Amino acid sequence: MFHPGQQRDSFWAIFSFFSMFARVGCLPRVAWTGCRRMGNFTSSPSLSSTSCSQYVQEMVSQNCVVIFSKTTCPYCKMAKNVFNEIGATYKVIELDEHNDGRRVQEALAQMTGARTVPRVFINGNCIGGGSDTKQLHQQGKLRPLIEQCAPCCAATSSDGSGSGQFECAK
Repeated sequence: MFHPGQQRDSFWAIFSFFSMFARVGCLPRVAWTGCRRMGNFTSSPSLSSTSCSQYVQEMVSQNCVVIFSKTTCPYCKMAKNVFNEIGATYKVIELDEHNDGRRVQEALAQMTGARTVPRVFINGNCIGGGSDTKQLHQQGKLRPLIEQCAPCCAATSSDGSGSGQFECAK
């Protein structure tokens, strides 16, 4: 049996333990409804899994280069750095700052066969993650993929010499 003081201390120890996991998002959302990870969330209403798939398709079809990312992921930063190096414009969807980031990530997993981030799309096709993007760049294959995008992406300077910069609509 516990003494009254020990019982209270045990309760607070267990409560603190579970609270720690809830704050980092490790417990199922069902048990901790209303808890959210920190971050800037978009104000869009919640999407169904079908809507998430449609959202991914829409983003990918409207942008030459799309990176589905998380702000703290080093591989995501690697992918973004590669595109910055070559001067490519890209659309980033930060899943940890999106209201339906988990559902969008699940939709990406179903569409691409991989749940990890980043998921990088060029001209509607998934090229893989951060390491894949870097490898394609090192092999000289990334820039040609971007140049194959719809006319939006291969911009040249006004004198016709080409600036080496890529520009996409949206």
